[in-house]
Amino acid sequence: MPERSRLAVVWSSADPDVAHRVCFMYTHNAKTSRWFDEVELIVWGPSARLLVGDRDLRTKVKAMMTDGVVVRACIDCAVSYGVSEQLLAMGIDVRGMGEPLSSMLKGDWKVLTF
Repeated sequence: MPERSRLAVVWSSADPDVAHRVCFMYTHNAKTSRWFDEVELIVWGPSARLLVGDRDLRTKVKAMMTDGVVVRACIDCAVSYGVSEQLLAMGIDVRGMGEPLSSMLKGDWKVLTF
């Protein structure tokens, strides 16, 4: 049985152009075009605040989630920006991400950072 291909996209940029024009386009297409079997978007740092404040980005994240992209957010970052409740309300898995990301980096995941 062939190994599943897995991609983790770490989104930390506070730049909305990076989100709209690069990160979200690639992440969503990686899943819907089946470039990878599993795709996760990790919301890290200032991207958490940007996401909560940008309606278009929230809409795009919901579409990604509907299409099977798993979205997680770093709890420490979310708390520091005061956005953890809003992220949870979006259905995003908000948790400590240091250990999961370290496991991905050590494992068979491809990790891309924006």
